[in-house]
Amino acid sequence: MNNRIAMSIATLAFAAALPASAKVCNATAYGAKPDGTTKNTKAIQAAIDDCAKAGGGTVKLEGGIFVSGPVMIKSKVTLDIAEGTTLLGSPDHGDYPTITEFRAPGKQALVSAKDAEDIAVTGKGTIDGNGQSWWDEARRTPNAGFVGPDTVFRPRLVVFDHCKRVKLEGVTIKDSPSWQVVPYYSDHVEIRNVKILAPQHSPNTDAIDPFSSSDMIIDHVYADVGDDNIAIKSGIVNSPGPDAPSRNITITDCEFMHGHGLSIGSEIAGGANNIHAERIHFKGTDQALRIKANRDRGNQVYNISFKDITMEDVKTSILISEYYPKALPQGDVAPAPVTRLTPFFHDITIENVKSVNSKVAGIIVGLPESPVKGLTLKNIDISAETGMTIGYAEVKGSDVHIVAASGEAMKVAPSAKVDIK
Repeated sequence: MNNRIAMSIATLAFAAALPASAKVCNATAYGAKPDGTTKNTKAIQAAIDDCAKAGGGTVKLEGGIFVSGPVMIKSKVTLDIAEGTTLLGSPDHGDYPTITEFRAPGKQALVSAKDAEDIAVTGKGTIDGNGQSWWDEARRTPNAGFVGPDTVFRPRLVVFDHCKRVKLEGVTIKDSPSWQVVPYYSDHVEIRNVKILAPQHSPNTDAIDPFSSSDMIIDHVYADVGDDNIAIKSGIVNSPGPDAPSRNITITDCEFMHGHGLSIGSEIAGGANNIHAERIHFKGTDQALRIKANRDRGNQVYNISFKDITMEDVKTSILISEYYPKALPQGDVAPAPVTRLTPFFHDITIENVKSVNSKVAGIIVGLPESPVKGLTLKNIDISAETGMTIGYAEVKGSDVHIVAASGEAMKVAPSAKVDIK
C-alpha cells in the first residue's frame, strides 16, 4: 500500500473514538409509521432531538418505508436504517425549504447535519431521494444543473455541513434530486461499503462530492449514477473567495459503473491536494480518470495519484483539461491574464492503468498561461478507437502503451513537452 495512503488511513481510524450510543430512540416510539404514505418528518426529528438531549444515541428506523421531509442529525447521534427499511423523500416539493447552502440558494437536503461532531449514518437499509419528479422539472428548466450564486439548486440527499468525525457505512443511497452525498467543509469523514445509485441519465446525480473537505476515506463504494461517480470540489463558479481546498482524501477499492468518472473539479476555486486513489474499476463510465476546470473556477490541483486502475468500455480513459465543459480548446488559444481562478494542475502521477475498448485513450491539455506540469505516466496500457492528445503540458513517463484503432496513438502538440521511455 502507498505509504501516504497508509498514513492517512491510520490518521482516519477514528471510528472507535465515536461515543458509545447509550440511548436508543426507535422512531416508531415517537409516532413514526413505516407505511409508505404517512409523513414522518416531525417524529423522526423528535427522535433525533431526544437522543441528542440525552448526550448521544442511536435513532433506529426499521420495519418498512418511512416517508419524510428533511431531517437534521445532531452531534453524537447515529441514524441507523435497518435492512429492508427505506427512508423515502417526500414527493411534495414544498416540504423542502429554500435555504442558503454552499453559499448559494438551495433546498434543504433530506438528511443533513450542520456544525455537528461524532455523527453517523449506518445500517443496511436505503435512503431514497424520490428524485424522478425533480429530474422531470430540471429537464424542463434551462441551465438547471448550473452551479452559481443565482441558482436555486434542487435538494441534495445527504449533506454534512461543517461537521467533524463523520461515518457513513453500509447503506444504499439512491435517486437524489441532485448530488447524493456531500461533505461540505467537513473533516475526518469515513464513507465505507455503500452503494449509490441513480438512472444513467438522471441530471446532476453525482454519487459523492467532497467539497472543501479534508482527511477523508472513501472505501468500497459501488456507484452507478447519472453524473460524476466522485467529484472533488472546492468553490463555486466565479467564486469571490475565500475557498478552502479539498485535501488528504484516499479512495480505495471502488467500482464505478455508469457515471462521469472519478473527477477532481470542475468547481475547484479552493484547489485540491493530496488526493490518492488505488484499486478502482470502471465499467461503462463516460470518463474514468478526470481532472477538470476552467478560467472561471480553478486553483492549484497537486500531489495527486491514481494507481492500479482498470477500465472497460469507457468513453475517455484519462481526461485532464482546463477547458471544461469542453475537453479541447475551441477557437482562440491565446493566453489570458492569470487570476485567483486560473487552474494550475501539477505533480500528478498515474500508474498501473489497464483500459480496454475505450473510445478515446486520453486528453491532456492545459491553458497557454497555465500548462499542466509534472504529470507522470507509468505502466499505462490503453486500447481505444482513437489515441491520446497532449497540449500545453509537460509529461514524462515509462511503459506507456496506447493502441489506437485509427489515427495516431499519441498526438503531441508543439505546445507540449513529452518524455516517455
